Amino acid sequence: MTESTLIDLLDPIVAEHGLEIDELKIVRAGKHSVLRISLDGDGSEGHGPDLDQIADATRAISHALDEAEAPSNSPYTLEVSSRGVSAPLTRPAHWRRNATRLVEVTPLEGEKYTGRITSADEDGAELEIDGQPRHIDFGQVRRAVVQIEMNRKSRED
Repeated sequence: MTESTLIDLLDPIVAEHGLEIDELKIVRAGKHSVLRISLDGDGSEGHGPDLDQIADATRAISHALDEAEAPSNSPYTLEVSSRGVSAPLTRPAHWRRNATRLVEVTPLEGEKYTGRITSADEDGAELEIDGQPRHIDFGQVRRAVVQIEMNRKSRED
């Protein structure tokens, strides 16, 4: 099966769990293949999927692949995970799901900067940088990655 065929097969199954396929790759290594699927979604609080959602979706994906005898008749390993905090923010939903988090932005022009995401829509995001609001258009962003904060306050603070 091709990656697009697998996406067509698995998209509705993943959607039943409130998730979406963020990335799907087949990595071939001789007679063995690895099927890597990265999932994303709003989760119960709108900030990404939780472990239970990923686990439930993984079982459903595995069952569907067994039923369809996919991705091939040769041995394969299934790896399912969330997209991870260090994955670049490439879609508006990624920005929205990371509201309140610190993000390092590399613009198409100018210097990198770091700010806290306060909100996001389909076209851009609002950041707080040194206490000041700043709007960024997604079309002007070369790369954006969430920064890990060890002493981050909870969302309720």
